[in-house]
Amino acid sequence: MKRDLSTRSNPDPSVLCAHAGIGLADGDPLVTPLVQSTTFCRDGVGSQAVHQYSRVSNPTVAQLEKALGDLEGAPPAVTFNTGLGAETALFLAVLKAGDHVVCGRSVYGGTTRLLQDVLSPLGVETTFVDSSVPGEVERAVRETTRLVVVESPSNPRLELTDIGACAEAAHRVGALLAVDNTFQTPVLQRPLDLGADITVTSTTKFVDGHSVATGGSIVSRDAALIERVRFIRKSTGGIQSPFGAWLTLLGLKTLPLRLARQSETCARLAAFLDERPELSRVFHPSLATGEQRVLAERQHLDGRDGAVVTIELAGGLPAARVFLESLELCRLVEHIGSVETLVTHPATMTHADLTPEQRAAAGIPEGLIRISVGLEDLGSIADDIGRALEAVGTGEGIEAEGSPCLAGA
Repeated sequence: MKRDLSTRSNPDPSVLCAHAGIGLADGDPLVTPLVQSTTFCRDGVGSQAVHQYSRVSNPTVAQLEKALGDLEGAPPAVTFNTGLGAETALFLAVLKAGDHVVCGRSVYGGTTRLLQDVLSPLGVETTFVDSSVPGEVERAVRETTRLVVVESPSNPRLELTDIGACAEAAHRVGALLAVDNTFQTPVLQRPLDLGADITVTSTTKFVDGHSVATGGSIVSRDAALIERVRFIRKSTGGIQSPFGAWLTLLGLKTLPLRLARQSETCARLAAFLDERPELSRVFHPSLATGEQRVLAERQHLDGRDGAVVTIELAGGLPAARVFLESLELCRLVEHIGSVETLVTHPATMTHADLTPEQRAAAGIPEGLIRISVGLEDLGSIADDIGRALEAVGTGEGIEAEGSPCLAGA
């Protein structure tokens, strides 16, 4: 007897994730098989086998794609070997020379680089705006706008964008709205339900959750758009690998459980950090007031605001160096979403390719630190960060401004 749980009325994400990739028929394996084959046999000339070559499709990859689509009430996703690969395919699918893009200013640095340094020479113009400010996207769209790209919460300042308002602004001129949902995932935010046309997710982060598989996905309820993205992937060769898909499916099974724990810990950590005198600012939606708080309550599911908190040290790069080199539990890496607590210095890591002027416009000073909260207990995380902040507070080891960038960043 077949049991396709995705067809049930409003299945809970925990059910969809736990059962992702499980066989539907009698005798099917409980765990998704890893089909590590580049090609597939046919029974004759002109055969229309479901899978023919793994650059186009693969049974293991297809299971991941169905699971990711089910989570958003959409057709199967299109998955890629990286998040940037997914974004690149999306841009190639919907943009051509002469088209205009409106993009949030505070997004992943790779998105900015792709639009500014790769697509701009090909004739695609981009206007960067502070999408968290009501009306900025509305004022920036024009008749040639074909795509609006926002990230909410933003990277790394965790500012929220009104997804519904951006959708209205985009649709008024016939453009599409794409939302980077990497930080929240469909478990904590469903952009398509809020009016977006497309969600982009780096599955490398929370979806995988164990730092073992890079990947990205495009999800839309527009079947024609999804097929266009799938054609671009076939033509450019960026499909997710079978092994990467298999690992990601394993991570997906515990995503709701992990995010519930990590989000709760992160909110409590943000409140702790908000009291620290060494910090000039702490960024987390749980601390937001006014319209930002209203947006969090409207857009985030189950009252969970995500597992990333960002802090700003008043002492700039020298203070950041002391803080990061004083940590013992938290690991300095260019990453979020893993089971361990991770810290990143955006100015010299994720956003290093931006000019100082671009980083300033995006609100990324040299004292900014992004913290991705893991599964450790709150006390251990807070103790480690507290000791590092105390080292900053004493001024011990802090060099003069103008010191070189963080070693190894």
